[in-house]
Amino acid sequence: MTSTTVDTRARTYRAHARPFWRRALLSREAAIIGILLLVVLVSLATVRNFSSPLTVTYLLRDVAPILLIALPMTLIIITEEIDLSVASVVGLSSVVVGVLTRDGWPFEIAALLAIAVGLVAGALNGFLVTVVGLPSLAVTIGTLALFRGIAVGLLGTEAVTEFPETWTDLAKANIPGTPLPLIMIPFAILAIVFAVLLHLTPFGRSLYAIGLNKETAAFSGIDVARTKFALFLLSGTVSGFAGVYFTLLYSNARGENAMGMELQVIAAVLLGGVSIFGGRGALHGVIAGVLLIGTLGSALRLAGVTSDIINVITGLLLVLSVVSASLLAWLHTRRAAAIGKRKGSRPLAPASTV
Repeated sequence: MTSTTVDTRARTYRAHARPFWRRALLSREAAIIGILLLVVLVSLATVRNFSSPLTVTYLLRDVAPILLIALPMTLIIITEEIDLSVASVVGLSSVVVGVLTRDGWPFEIAALLAIAVGLVAGALNGFLVTVVGLPSLAVTIGTLALFRGIAVGLLGTEAVTEFPETWTDLAKANIPGTPLPLIMIPFAILAIVFAVLLHLTPFGRSLYAIGLNKETAAFSGIDVARTKFALFLLSGTVSGFAGVYFTLLYSNARGENAMGMELQVIAAVLLGGVSIFGGRGALHGVIAGVLLIGTLGSALRLAGVTSDIINVITGLLLVLSVVSASLLAWLHTRRAAAIGKRKGSRPLAPASTV
């Protein structure tokens, strides 16, 4: 009994045994930020026109939907779940806002209804996962096809391209005096809200607890089902908002919009240090992961590299991020086991010394 108690304490406090600066700098998130800075510096020195303000503008416009969707996706994966339907929700909300606008609805109402459609899509995912008890991977693969099928069915091969210029200009506008797109303001607000929610509240701590062991989390008083349901609602709502922005940015509503974006989102989240097995991750690493993939793709396109090669490089980054995380976890477990075997059982320390 004594030995078990000591081992549990060791596992609990080992992550905080090192100084804070080492925990902050010697981490996957810090490594991704460092790689991002390195890619930016190399691109500035070697890629023509990369330093242009237009490059920054188009880069951030392109990754804005991914940045938005990555926020709730981070929380979902931390709980050891996944949502593969996000890109289909983007496409469905794009079609909804396009069809309603074409039929004479005020754009503001059409946009709100499109976001509401995203909320309903998230609620369906959450219901099937938390109430019915189906695996999120299977559920969201199914709803990926369902939502995309509805989107394509509503418009067929047609596209809606007429939207109020006031809104399309706003979607393409920059923050005055900067090359930063205006969409970065709502993204920054959402990022702060999600960061506070994840890292500074009991709700955020409950997400990590669920990801580490949902049975233990339930016994400790956390409502696992309700928490996960809320996350799928957030994912659907943010994806619906991203769909409205996507439509305005490209002045195009089609059923095929954002096809494949879910893979970009998941790749960025995992690259940013979130564990696919749940229980680990930080939002700043995810944002750096999105920007790294976007910056690398932008630099390679400017250098004349084809999109197929860029997709291969992105896939390799995803595989390497998952493999490296698993390898580090295995090495950490082996090291901890070796230390425990070498030290053996020790008497339980007095409570006042912990």
